[in-house]
Amino acid sequence: MKILHFSSAKTWRGGEQQIAYLYEELAKKTVEQWIFCVHESALANYCSQKKIPHFTYQKRFAANPFVSNQLKKICEKLKVDLVHLHDAHSHTIGFMSIFLGNKTPFILSRRVDFPVRESWLSHKKYNHPSIKRILSVSDKVQEILAPAILDKQKLQVVHSGIDLNRFQYANKGVLRKEYGISKEVKIIGNVAAIASHKDYFTFVDTAEVLLKSNTQLIFLMIGGDGGEEALIKAYIAKKKLTDYFIYTGFRKDIPEILPELDIFLFTSKEEGLGTSVIDALACGVPVVATEAGGIPEIIQSGINGFLAPVKNAAKLAEQVERLLVDAVVTEKVIQKGKTTVQQFSKERMAEKTYFIYRACIDEGTVG
Repeated sequence: MKILHFSSAKTWRGGEQQIAYLYEELAKKTVEQWIFCVHESALANYCSQKKIPHFTYQKRFAANPFVSNQLKKICEKLKVDLVHLHDAHSHTIGFMSIFLGNKTPFILSRRVDFPVRESWLSHKKYNHPSIKRILSVSDKVQEILAPAILDKQKLQVVHSGIDLNRFQYANKGVLRKEYGISKEVKIIGNVAAIASHKDYFTFVDTAEVLLKSNTQLIFLMIGGDGGEEALIKAYIAKKKLTDYFIYTGFRKDIPEILPELDIFLFTSKEEGLGTSVIDALACGVPVVATEAGGIPEIIQSGINGFLAPVKNAAKLAEQVERLLVDAVVTEKVIQKGKTTVQQFSKERMAEKTYFIYRACIDEGTVG
């Protein structure tokens, strides 16, 4: 089995972590793999560090026929069985390569919870015979995607997974020491890029509601700038809440610092699945999240965490407050959360993906 993973992302987010996990697990099955990614991207650097065989290209614009031709030549040279397209731009480039003579079949991953565009091109891209399977990261993503797909048998759900062994750290007080946070103050945080779909505006609004009755709180925004950092900081300043917020930027020590949060507050308005929520559960951190996308496939409200409607700061604050004042409920959801994460391991994710690859080959769609 020869698999080429194709990613067009420059930065490292959830999708790139899933590629890394998938590569690692499939390598244990002696699957021959390569990664095709952007030159000097976070994934390319990762491949270099881990000595993963990879190819890179210069990302100048999305629909680049020269990259499509490069993809075709790689497939021909390596005799690739399947190309796994991991994002929208790689999908476009892969689709264009078909018209340059690339005969290698594709597997497509879909991680976003919004509909396919209603255009001729989108219809063709998703329904071309070369697309053998479309893997959604949640049931919700598949539900939203399904109306655009003619052959529903191509649709399968493969939930994202995490490395459960990565989250075995005890609370070492790293954040309290680094930022001078006293023991009396509760830490409420989110781990996500500061981007539109993560809806940090609602995160700030929720904090504002909570701070009206409890000023012994600090709110951490843990993640790089996804385009809205300046807007969110200005929003916090406008509300005169700057003293209650800490922006850490992108950090590589998430497994070490995550156990230190008293509550994980996840306010996304769009979310394919939400692996950061799974990370929090694995660390024994109680979760309050929105009902966006596939999050309800992880969190059962009142059992292993709490949910609230998207953009409903008042309800989110109410759920946070419940955890702050009720130690019995908090311990209950923490223990249930630790059971939940067993369903979302990287091993499960890779095993299901492997069998999908194998099914495509056995069906005679490859070679």
